[in-house]
Amino acid sequence: MNSLIDLLLNRLKTKKGLCIFITITLVNSLTLTLKLNAFNPFDNTITGLDANNIPIVINLKDIVSIKISVGKCENCRTFAYVANLVSSDVSVIDIATNTVVATIPVGAFPVGVTSTPDEKKVYVANSGSNTISIIDTDNNNVIATIPGGVSPFRIVFTPDGMRAYVTNTNAKSVSVIDTTTNTIIATIPVGNNPQGIAITPDGTRVYVLSLTDNTASIINTATNTVISTIPAGDSPGEIVIAPNGTRAYITNYFSSAVSVIDTTTNIIIAVIPVAPRPRYGITITSDGTRVYVTAESANVISVIDTTTNTVINTIPLGEDGFAPDEIALTPDETLAYVSNLFGDNVSVANLTTGSFITNIPVGSRPAGITIVTKC
Repeated sequence: MNSLIDLLLNRLKTKKGLCIFITITLVNSLTLTLKLNAFNPFDNTITGLDANNIPIVINLKDIVSIKISVGKCENCRTFAYVANLVSSDVSVIDIATNTVVATIPVGAFPVGVTSTPDEKKVYVANSGSNTISIIDTDNNNVIATIPGGVSPFRIVFTPDGMRAYVTNTNAKSVSVIDTTTNTIIATIPVGNNPQGIAITPDGTRVYVLSLTDNTASIINTATNTVISTIPAGDSPGEIVIAPNGTRAYITNYFSSAVSVIDTTTNIIIAVIPVAPRPRYGITITSDGTRVYVTAESANVISVIDTTTNTVINTIPLGEDGFAPDEIALTPDETLAYVSNLFGDNVSVANLTTGSFITNIPVGSRPAGITIVTKC
């Protein structure tokens, strides 16, 4: 049972807004229903929250029976944060109503926007002012503006949130930021025009795409050095890594394809044709079975089955979905939110039915997008 609980808790780290609920009967015949909060494998105890959010610690040996279910957490709200390149601000969309509830001024020409693993902060790469704005997601205020290298473009975090890796597209480098002090602690030389970036689930490797070199630099995060440079397809824009860490998927703009890399050998093992001109919009589901890719020239989402490495569906983004840029999924992975660079809006698509829902007006030239759940 302890291994099952540990597995569920780890699984839900990638499913924000979902909780584990347990109904247990103890040796004294007392029955409790709790929201599971933590499992301690060292003393075999679980901590759950009761209806009043009071923590209760229970030893597994005292449990006679247990029923486990997964459902939406109460009092959780989900928001999309959208970086608007020309208006130099971030639009905050309430997913429940599909309306903009806040507009946050940031630095010049914000491109990439990424939340910390605990989703308490959002980091915004301001490519025009060489800075990073840090937004507190509780009050949607900028709480700090820090140096970000030359033309910072995309940001990823280590799983523990202690380090941020930032591509500097005009400096052929990656900046490493200590998120405790918010200072740059290392600058790593990479290829030309580094833009797309991803980190392996275990946090040991960072893959950095060089747009004009058609390569990926692989960084060892223990030493912050490039340990290998590999082919990445034609004009690689963005990259995602499978949850199990065995595959990387890279958008190739000019060849209208997605390259699949075996991360054990770092060799391209498949090239998947997709809708025309995939640039930066790519994401993968938490179980690794689907990859969603936006097509800049076709205003659609290509849906890839990772078992067969084939496109199994194409989802329209509406007549006003001009130049879809980035894509983010809701916590239950039923909806996709896509920033439309030349539409000044965000498209919403139903991934279950494969249909377009609506467009939400945002700022001027929306680029990066990330989704945050606050409970």
